[in-house]
Amino acid sequence: MLFSMSSLTTEAGRSMTSPAAIWFARCSGRIRILAMRGVLSCCETTAACYTGLKRKDKQRINSTITFLPVSPEKPSPDIPRPAKAKPGPKKTYGARHITGYVALLGLLLTALLGSPLLAIVSLDIPDLTSVAHYQPPQASLIIDRHGTVVARIFDENRTVIPLSAMPELLPKAFIAAEDNRFFEHQGLDFLSVIRAAIVNLRRGERGQGGSTITQQVARSLLLTPEKTYVRKFKEAILAWRIDTLLSKEEILYIYLNQIYLGAGTYGVEAASHAYFRKRAAELTLAEMAILAGLPQAPSRYTPLGFPKRAIARQIYVLNRMAAAGYITPEQARQAHSDRITYHNATAAEHLAENGYFIEAVKKKVAKQVDQPLSRAGLRIYTTLDQDMQQKATAAVREGTLNLMDRSRGGGLTPGGGQPQAALASIEIASSKVRALVGGTDFLTSPFDRATQAKRQAGSSFKPLVYAAALRAGWEPESLISDSPFSITGANGVRWQPKNYGGKYHGQVTLAEALAHSYNTAAVRLLQAVGAQRVHDLARAAGVTSYLPPDLSLALGSADLTLLELTAAYLPFVRQGRYSPPSFIERVEMPDGTVLPGDGGDVRQVLEVPVAYKMRRMLEGVVRLGTGRRVAVLPGAIGGKTGTSNDNRDNWFIGFNERLLTGIWVGYDHNASLGREETGGRTAAPIWLSYTRSLPQSFW
Repeated sequence: MLFSMSSLTTEAGRSMTSPAAIWFARCSGRIRILAMRGVLSCCETTAACYTGLKRKDKQRINSTITFLPVSPEKPSPDIPRPAKAKPGPKKTYGARHITGYVALLGLLLTALLGSPLLAIVSLDIPDLTSVAHYQPPQASLIIDRHGTVVARIFDENRTVIPLSAMPELLPKAFIAAEDNRFFEHQGLDFLSVIRAAIVNLRRGERGQGGSTITQQVARSLLLTPEKTYVRKFKEAILAWRIDTLLSKEEILYIYLNQIYLGAGTYGVEAASHAYFRKRAAELTLAEMAILAGLPQAPSRYTPLGFPKRAIARQIYVLNRMAAAGYITPEQARQAHSDRITYHNATAAEHLAENGYFIEAVKKKVAKQVDQPLSRAGLRIYTTLDQDMQQKATAAVREGTLNLMDRSRGGGLTPGGGQPQAALASIEIASSKVRALVGGTDFLTSPFDRATQAKRQAGSSFKPLVYAAALRAGWEPESLISDSPFSITGANGVRWQPKNYGGKYHGQVTLAEALAHSYNTAAVRLLQAVGAQRVHDLARAAGVTSYLPPDLSLALGSADLTLLELTAAYLPFVRQGRYSPPSFIERVEMPDGTVLPGDGGDVRQVLEVPVAYKMRRMLEGVVRLGTGRRVAVLPGAIGGKTGTSNDNRDNWFIGFNERLLTGIWVGYDHNASLGREETGGRTAAPIWLSYTRSLPQSFW
């Protein structure tokens, strides 16, 4: 608390006969002597004296104390220390403990004088290499398209930053709170040790530590956390050596990146993100004081669990900063009155929305670097749009729930378990993946059905057959027969594909056959064009999965991933051009090296006129055919539905002017969704829900 006593300072300008002076006069002789010699600070002297007064004396001198003003939203700065949970009997210190403290001081002096004892004990002193070459494990950050960190991959949640990347007052806040003589001592502060010993002996407990910042560095990097006099002796030796080896700025740099600050974070940068969702460079003075109050007991003073305790520590830090001259009392009062917003979103909550995308990115980056991402300290800039990702996740869950609701009426296979759905959304102009959902719930089912599951494509593969035909000279108006078809395979088995519903339509145009997804027309077209042409086009459009060489390919007998099939539509909507779908913009290494993203070169797959015709045919699917459910949206909408054998897989690959989005729905165990469940009924509504929820900029 910021206050003054006229007997100890001339700032208030009061006489020695003020109540505060009487208060000081009534202190014990030991406290007064320590105050006169400067061993106890003004604040500590006042607190010690005040504690010993009777109630009537406390009431008389209250007028001499000036507290920090308190804002209505915050608790009073005069917050009592929270009571410990049912403490046992106070532990008193006897002669053995006093002897221990005296011995410790003697050992510290011996260390400085370089006695033979130092040489003996030094044989077991850790090497300083890890301090001199400070390279701790760092978290790798996954960052969305707008620069927001969406995930941290770590063994220890740490991001190392230089002092120059910190606000000027941030290091000073920690120095004021933890080691106000940091720039004066040589790693050990004997005055603090003596002061801590006196407080401990008076209280009869081991509450005060007296460790300097340098000692904390030595303890964190080189020693175990055991509380023994031998460990303290080693800590003292190491602190002195570290102070000799490194500059004060280097020590402070290590400390502020190494210190544990609660919430699973190490260092000020990771803690800033965990508590305030911002970088350390963006912290306010109020937020700096909160962080600087944590090292003594992070779990006790965490603002996420104990906000009143955190505020009490904040006041302590601000007072120490003001007393040291780092800030003015007015700045301290203003910082205390500032409202602080904490962010406590857990990693699980982030994974629930972004988990499938994050895992896809991790797998790709792992192939580029030769060390675990959890220790590499990478900054991975991705193509992810979190708003689109959230809307995609919501649409997938809504569509799956609607499907499950219908199952109660007998539409779904009884006892088939929960159906799943997946979504992949690609920005057409750049081939950048903006959203990826691999299932209804990442936390309960992290298997990615968008990039890992290979499912029968069904009629959603047909556009590749029709595009190959257009390249071979066919036109959208060219006629093809939609009539019963039969052929005997090499194994002697007769194959007879049928249309959905069992109806045939005779001579139809290619545009009509695609719009209504006539099966026998597609088979005859593939027979006329040849499977090799379709294979070549599919490979050029990024399809790497096995493609059957027979006529069943026209009906989508190939097993493809959702992302693979969706990206194969890019030439239809990008003037014939294709480039692989990308998740990563760039990867920055801790040393400044920049690795390229995963996007590939753009190549011309279709002639522009062919691509234009295919786009118009796919728009006809929505306007006149099986995709009519999504025709309610404005603008040029196109796409293709797909339903595999026995209605096991439902698809819809659709587009507007900006986005190409693919949807898959099915069971993991490949059961039928039901006779009435088609791509137009289950997958298309998910596409519609997602697309219509997007802002105008994506239209």
